[in-house]
Amino acid sequence: MTVDELLRNKLTKGSLHMTLIDPAKQEPSQAGSIGKEACQLGTDAIMVGGSTDVTQQNLDETVQAIKANVDVPVIYFPSGAHAISPHADAIYFMSMLNSRNLKMVMGEQVQGAPVVKMLKLEPLSMGYIIVAPGMKVGEVGQADVIPRDSPKTAVAYALAAQFLGMRYVYLEAGSGAPEPVPEDMIRAVRAAIDVPLLVGGGIRDAETAARVKAAGANIVVTGTVVEEGHSMSRLQEIIEAIHL
Repeated sequence: MTVDELLRNKLTKGSLHMTLIDPAKQEPSQAGSIGKEACQLGTDAIMVGGSTDVTQQNLDETVQAIKANVDVPVIYFPSGAHAISPHADAIYFMSMLNSRNLKMVMGEQVQGAPVVKMLKLEPLSMGYIIVAPGMKVGEVGQADVIPRDSPKTAVAYALAAQFLGMRYVYLEAGSGAPEPVPEDMIRAVRAAIDVPLLVGGGIRDAETAARVKAAGANIVVTGTVVEEGHSMSRLQEIIEAIHL
């Protein structure tokens, strides 16, 4: 069964949680421990990436350390084509649709596609949409961030992603965002598209995770709650809220 098939099968039973681990934020052995605990708590997949400081070495070592400790898919969440790990189960092959930099929209993808093919990685095509405040990812990606009071703009981008054949849409407020993507925006996008919707950024507690899920997120992504060294009980509460 492919990773895409596995995720879609699980989505028929309810919303999913994914734990994002940045290879640049800790040693590979620690990443493996975090992945193991997250898996034991019920996370549905591990995403690896999210930082401009990712190197081929720390990416490979981190993915291998996590895979040795988990029995859920490990999906690479790339910041560019400069580092792609053959050890991941799949890669989010994504385009930052609202970037002003063509490199982020299609240039990195053109550079990385032959590598993904050569490594026989499973590509999960995704429309990546940055919502205000956008944080570091919006800055580095030169995004024209979606205003928080403009659900229609988010809907337009999400529909464009779906009509271009992308199989997932991700609304991203940015790692460390003070607030998550607005609930009315999530509801509007969920009502408009037919593909799974991921939402991340600014989700640090179970109450917020529950609201994001209720608004229509099929997959809720958290990473900062792990990076900031919170006890795993916080992550457990978030996962339980999503799986209810």
